[in-house]
Parts: sequence; structure tokens; C-alpha cells
Amino acid sequence: MTDGHGDDIYRYGNIRYNFSSNIYGAADLTALEHHLCNHIDAIRHYPEPTPLRLEQALAAHHGIDPSQVMVTNGATEAIYLIAQAYRQHADTYSVIHPTFSEYDDAARAMGYTEAEEADIGWICSPNNPTGEVPTPPELRERSRRHRWLVVDQSYEDYTLQPTLTAPEAIDMGNVLLLHSMTKRYAVPGLRLGYVTAPATMLAPLRMLTRPWAIGALPLLAGEWLVTTGATMIPHMTEYLAEAQRLQQKLAETDGVTVLPSHTNFCLCTLHRHTAAALKEYLAREHAMLIRDASNFPTLSPLHFRVAALTPEADDALVEAITRFIRDSR
Repeated sequence: MTDGHGDDIYRYGNIRYNFSSNIYGAADLTALEHHLCNHIDAIRHYPEPTPLRLEQALAAHHGIDPSQVMVTNGATEAIYLIAQAYRQHADTYSVIHPTFSEYDDAARAMGYTEAEEADIGWICSPNNPTGEVPTPPELRERSRRHRWLVVDQSYEDYTLQPTLTAPEAIDMGNVLLLHSMTKRYAVPGLRLGYVTAPATMLAPLRMLTRPWAIGALPLLAGEWLVTTGATMIPHMTEYLAEAQRLQQKLAETDGVTVLPSHTNFCLCTLHRHTAAALKEYLAREHAMLIRDASNFPTLSPLHFRVAALTPEADDALVEAITRFIRDSR
């Protein structure tokens, strides 16, 4: 779903408030930027062919063995690598919709067919775009239905609900747990993700990965972020309280229905107007960007998704949506 993805700010001119990305938009990246500038000469040399130092740092962070960590070029690369690596042992897959479309895209590209009792299952937790968070016991039960279960926890740092830890997932024996440094540190341009799983389950992926798949600057950033214990998003209790406030204000808006969410974003449904029309209106008239969610499987042209920003920005969004609905009658 590269076309119609969130954060398509490049399609527009001046955007003041970007609600379309699930990543916290006000992160202070100054220290990271200074670190990269101070080591910009790294671009003169090849990076590690395999990102062993970053994998070691992540393993120490999670309390697992480095052989149980594999760094990828964003969590999206991990999705396609898994679909490719396991195709020789699996024919069927399952996904619970609506969810991130890349699971379907990767599986279908490799010739899998969808089935309820599938060889490999895919689940997003917290789920994009609904914000639902399956409990660890629910994930354990789901893992028993499949030979392998892929749990995409890219948004694990944006919820207060319990999620699987890397050691818990490894102990389950058939789970590949996806993580996103892109989301955790609010650095989508660096494309850094990783998988934690038993070493034997990562071996097929390592055979397919390309040497030098991660560039020098992303590796420098990743190592610095992990080893310094940097935090780029605000205190989650306060941030999610603002997200809940935004969801409540949207739910009180005439002409909008909001699906309850346990994370910083929520899925909304317009009663009469299309999300595409609302998106264009907000961008043109208010310099705001939302996510038209109509291209998620099973959703309709009425669905849109927004992520909380600041109280000022969130109030401005609700007021603008209210004006759009009122003036479009």
C-alpha cells in the first residue's frame, strides 16, 4: 500500500498539522541530528555488511541472545522477507481485517492463498488502523492455531496495554515478533526495524537478506538511540490521555463515529461524506493532513484515521471537521 499510505505530505504544499502519521510528530531529534552531523564522514565508508553491533545492542536491551535479533530495513522489509523465507514450507496464510495491507501484499506476491486454518498467521498489535491490542494470552492462544505466527508490534511503544516481550515471544517457539525503531524513536526516514525470534526461525531470513542492506547513517543512529537510552516520544500516560480526549471530542461531533482505541490513533467513520473529500478540504482550507483509510481491506470510502498531536492542534482539527460537515449539508 505504498500509494495512499499515511504521511503523504509530499503531495501537498504547506501542512501545519499532520494527523495522518501514527508516529508522534513533535519529537525533539536535536541530539540525534547533532550526533549524525558529527559523524557524517561515515558516508565515506561501507557500513557493516551485517548490522551485528546494532543487533548486539538490541539483544542487550531485550535481555536475549544476539542470534535472536535480526535488524531489517524497516519492519516492512521484515514482512516481505518472512513471506519469502517461509514460502517453501507454507502454502496458506491468514490475516484479521482491517489491518496493515502489507501482510496480504507480501503473502500474495509469494503465492500464498488465504485460509482460516493457515500455516502462517499475521496479526498487528496494536492494530493499524483500529488501535485494538490483543492480550498476551490471546496471542498465545492464536499461536496454537498456526505453524508460525507473525506478531507485528510496530506500535508497541504507543500503548499502555500489555504486549508481548521478546523473551515471552521466543519462549512460545513459533512466533516472529516485529519491532519498529521508526515508530519508537519517531525517525521514519531512517527505515529501521528488527525481528526477535528463536535463532532457528531467523536463519531462513538471514539467508535471503542482502549485504549492506542498512546504510551507515541509519546504523549510526540506531546504535546511538539504543545505547544511550534515548526517548523521543512524550510520557505515554499524558500523550494517550490527550489521544482519548481527541477521540471523545470526535465522537461527540455530529456526523462522525469513532471506534474505541488503545493507542494514539483512532479509526473514524463519516456518516454522509467521503474521507477523500474531507482530506482535501482539510489540506486546502486548514493546512491539516488526515489519513484516508478507504484503501484498507474491508473499509469504505467513509473511513479516516487520525493520530493525536497537541491539545491546540487536536481542538483545531475537531473544529475544522465540524465546519466541513456543517457546510457540506
